[in-house]
Amino acid sequence: MPEQAADEFWKNLRPIENSFKPDALPEVHIPGAATDDDRYYAPFTETVGSRPLWINVKDNSWSDILRADEAGLVNRHYHPHEVFAYTISGKWGYLERPWTATAGDFVYEAPGEGHTLVAYESDEPMKTLFIVKGPLIWLDEHGEPTGYFDVHDYIAMCRAHYERVGIGAAYVDGLFR
Repeated sequence: MPEQAADEFWKNLRPIENSFKPDALPEVHIPGAATDDDRYYAPFTETVGSRPLWINVKDNSWSDILRADEAGLVNRHYHPHEVFAYTISGKWGYLERPWTATAGDFVYEAPGEGHTLVAYESDEPMKTLFIVKGPLIWLDEHGEPTGYFDVHDYIAMCRAHYERVGIGAAYVDGLFR
């Protein structure tokens, strides 16, 4: 039950009865999703961690909060599908682009984009909400493919991390939708 309305104009509205269709899964609600608790961030690289928020195996997609407490680097990669990003804190960007994202900035990455994601030194950790659709294709310095990272790799990475830090690998299963 959500908190009770005080003086809001809608305070006398009642919830919809039977708001879920048969077999519908409930929403994912994660209080404090952008936590500073290191246990929730699976190491994506040596300097950047990822907190999974939602995982869709069928569409090879996920949502996460990417975090770097200091200067960070995510491998060079290419996106065959779109990506959405909203910056919560800190600063980040792509070496190949003319902008730097800061708190409150939104970024849409069109399919067919390759880049090198970096986090800058900042007074606050870099925390960015990403919605990633499709795999990441790892690239070398010439833009040639060297490997890939898809939703199955992401799940395995997160399960291993959560098991290692005592949260338990099954935590990830609750994020599947």
